[in-house]
Formats: sequence, C-alpha cells, structure tokens
Amino acid sequence: MLATLLSFLGVAVLLSLLPGPATALVVRSAALHSRRHAFLTVLGNSTGILGWALASVLGIAALVAASEAAFTALKVAGAIVLVVLGIQALRGREQKAERRKQSVGRGAYGQGLMTSAANPKLAVFFVALFPQFVPRGYPVLPTTFAMALMLIAVDLVYFTALAWVVARARRTIVGSRLARRVEQLTGAVMIGLGVRVALEQR
Repeated sequence: MLATLLSFLGVAVLLSLLPGPATALVVRSAALHSRRHAFLTVLGNSTGILGWALASVLGIAALVAASEAAFTALKVAGAIVLVVLGIQALRGREQKAERRKQSVGRGAYGQGLMTSAANPKLAVFFVALFPQFVPRGYPVLPTTFAMALMLIAVDLVYFTALAWVVARARRTIVGSRLARRVEQLTGAVMIGLGVRVALEQR
C-alpha cells in the first residue's frame, strides 16, 4: 500500500508541474491581485479536484468520460471560463477598489472551482488513472480519498509557492508599463488555453 501511494505521489507531482488552466489562473490571480487572492483560487481548484475524486467513486466521472455530450458540455464550459478570464485581463484593471475587495472572497474561490469543475480531463484522469493505484482488496472510497488528498496537498504546496513568487515579482513592476504587459500576456495565455481546451479530444 505504501509503495502504491508513493508511486501516486510521484504522478501527482508531475501533474502539478505540468502547465495548464490551473497554473494560468493562479499566475493571473497573483499577478493582478495578491497572494491571498491566488491562494483562494488554489483552494477553489482543490475543491474541484476533491469533487471529481468523489465523483469517480460514485461513477459520475466514468459517465462524463464515456458520454460524448457530457464531455463536450464540460469542455465548452471550461473553455468559456478561461476565455472570459483572459478577456478581462486584456481589458485592464478597471475594477473599483470595492469590487476588487469583494472578488477576493467569492470571486477568487469561485474562479478556481469553476475552472477545475469544468475540466473534462479531470474526469478522464480519475477514471483512467485512479483505479490503477487502488490495491486489490483495499476499500475504494478511503483509498481514492487518500490519493485525492495527496494530489490536493501537492497542488497546495506548488501553487502557493508559485503565487508567492509571482506576487513578489509583481511588487517590483506595479505602476509601470511592464505591469500592463504582464497583464496582457496573462490574458493572452488564458485565451489560448481556452481555445486549446475547446479543441481537445478525449
């Protein structure tokens, strides 16, 4: 059992390091707002991962992975979320201070949750990969939950460190033209990821 969990830990680290929508969203949150905003985004993303883990136990993830319509619906929803966030970044920082303050709570967490929940690749991941790490004879629910917590823990460590680095770098460029360029680049990346998600095949 220990060897299996260690093997899965290696897979979790690799998955976290691979650039994707979650990475772009965390970088955007840290670059445009703050470390706290980015951390709430990470928490939302982690909640979505936990939800997919539980969905895999209940068989919902398998249904999404097998159903072309469900997969396409999630794919389109995820692409829309990414593109909208990218457009917002391209449009610039026009929000009032009060609106920014409100977004630190529900907005940041909700963005992370939506991006994770609307990611059809997570459904495929939990259906195709998770069962391989459940040792024969072990209860599925506790083992799946333990692996999901490991994946979430790795994500929290990595994305929190990433947010800290980006937020620290942001302090040196706030108010400069470079800050606007970074914002525009982040928006372009988000839109590009949205297009990639829309064109993805299972």
